Amino acid sequence: MRKPRMLALVTALAVGVPIAFAVTTTTSADAAVTGTTIPLKVANNSGRGDQVYLYNIGTLLATGQQGWADAAGTFHAWPAGGNPPTAAPDASIVGPASGQSITINMPKFSGRVYFSYGQKLVFKLTTGGLVQPAVQNPTDPNANILFNWTEYTLNNDGIWINSTQVDMFSAPYAVGVKKGDGSTINTGRLKSGGYNSFFAALRGQPGGWANLIRTRPDGTILRALAPGHGIEAGGLPATVLNDYVNRVWTKYSSTTLTVTPFANQPNTKYYGRVSGNVMNFTNSAGAVVTSFQKPDSDSIFGCYKLLDAPNDLVRGPISRTLCAGYNRSTLLTNANQPYNVPSAFYQDTVTNHYARKIHAQMANGKAYAFAFDDVGANESLVHDGSPQQAYITLDPLS
Repeated sequence: MRKPRMLALVTALAVGVPIAFAVTTTTSADAAVTGTTIPLKVANNSGRGDQVYLYNIGTLLATGQQGWADAAGTFHAWPAGGNPPTAAPDASIVGPASGQSITINMPKFSGRVYFSYGQKLVFKLTTGGLVQPAVQNPTDPNANILFNWTEYTLNNDGIWINSTQVDMFSAPYAVGVKKGDGSTINTGRLKSGGYNSFFAALRGQPGGWANLIRTRPDGTILRALAPGHGIEAGGLPATVLNDYVNRVWTKYSSTTLTVTPFANQPNTKYYGRVSGNVMNFTNSAGAVVTSFQKPDSDSIFGCYKLLDAPNDLVRGPISRTLCAGYNRSTLLTNANQPYNVPSAFYQDTVTNHYARKIHAQMANGKAYAFAFDDVGANESLVHDGSPQQAYITLDPLS
């Protein structure tokens, strides 16, 4: 069975912007999840004394409705919102104290499980849907709350659950699944001391990268913004990747970039060449199938705008390959992409240093540090077709 990509769900850019959850579907000859829920065990190993609050929000796959699930896994649709946004119902679940765990039920959702320390999160509803925290906005009501989230899809074919740093690096956690055969798989755990080491490394990176770090007024570190959000917030220069892009543009003005986007279809190839401000891709017959304008840094970090990746079989797969190559700075290393040699990632001085430093601190090297970090299976994702239970473990901030 082909593994679907867990879409990294980007938070709202500002209060008042609704979010639509992506629904991941797949086909399988042995659909295994016959119940409406599976248990989710949340263990608190953070060592913190703050009260933890949990939220399970997303899209109910059976109906396409957006809403939230309570601890029993019962779905509640969001009521109509307003303009200006109105307060959402309190969807919080009281989480476990440090050293303890609780078990709740996960419905067949494509969504997120949020967790916060010390304070409940503020969710609002517009006429278009749910407004989620926008931590790059200093006036967001959640800006001074320590929180994070995981993403998952649970459907008839199983569960896909991942940790994510696509929007921010914050309170650490790991995810796991007890498989149908009784074994357990997990991912997302930092190395010992990895949390503090990441922030120390980011502080030491010249060029504005330290400006991604956000603290409370008392100096407590809350998170590091992803670089696209850092550009939006004015902390990271909008030109931070320009030198690398210019060198890529120069190289492929006289060299062909070959993209083989599907590992299981090695004969499906597309060929890129730069002409002026455009990189054109042709198929094996020589016909132009899609073209990309010269991307700016924000397009690269977000894998959108000038690197938009529609859910099709041509432009999207090419775009996601380019996005990974730019973020990992491998497009100059090899003219055949994707170039899945992790030791060669992030070796250029102009690269996604945020992603580089996150991967360096992960116990298994896997992370979702940008939206298409799953190119080459370098993402922090676990899956099983017949899961008995899922896990989220809140880890120490050390």
